[in-house]
Amino acid sequence: MSDVVRLLLVEDDEALSFIVKDNLEQHAFVVDVAGDGQEAITCFDQNRYHLIILDVMLPKIDGFKVAEYIRLKDEDVPIIFLTARSMTEDKITGLTLGGDDYISKPFSMEELLLKIRIFLKRSHSLTYGSIPAQKSNQIGRFLFLPDELTLSLDGEVRKLTLKEMELIQFFSENMNKVLRRNEILEKVWGSNDYFLGRSLDVFISRLRKYFKPDPTIKITNLHGIGFRFTVKKSENLKS
Repeated sequence: MSDVVRLLLVEDDEALSFIVKDNLEQHAFVVDVAGDGQEAITCFDQNRYHLIILDVMLPKIDGFKVAEYIRLKDEDVPIIFLTARSMTEDKITGLTLGGDDYISKPFSMEELLLKIRIFLKRSHSLTYGSIPAQKSNQIGRFLFLPDELTLSLDGEVRKLTLKEMELIQFFSENMNKVLRRNEILEKVWGSNDYFLGRSLDVFISRLRKYFKPDPTIKITNLHGIGFRFTVKKSENLKS
């Protein structure tokens, strides 16, 4: 990663954005600020960012629409949503749209800085290869390429989000094992709470849809416990 880490802060509260920007710059980040959703999209189109801090309630275009636009263009850049503490559904929606995490207002700068460092470290590893290169994995009939964030079947390639890739990788590394929900959340999301648990269920449904073309692959829900990821070896058909 280059020495300059550029962040996009999307927040319409000028006082809050000033304080957050000032604190982040004191920690050597370069910070661009957008005051509404349209400006955020313009900034994103014109610059490359290492991480985006995105408020949900924005003028012109709301944060969810901005996140959808960003994810169409870039599956990898970490997105941290800023949400009102009472807006439970906002947190769940943000995570299912491809957000990596959320922070409830009011928040401490220590919490924000910690999350930024966690996600920069993860995306740095994936993007710049500071971890050993990962070989391709065969999962049933699918070819899974973690480094490229892709899942392929019969020449058709599906681009994965960072979280989808990490979840598939965790499952493939623990095939046939009973995985508790809290274990999955701690490993893939880095924390365990109600909102992330709801998001996990959405991601599980998404992966089941991805793997549906191969009936040998199952993600079994173990009620009250967690999940088991299995790949049944298919027998060769006799002619």
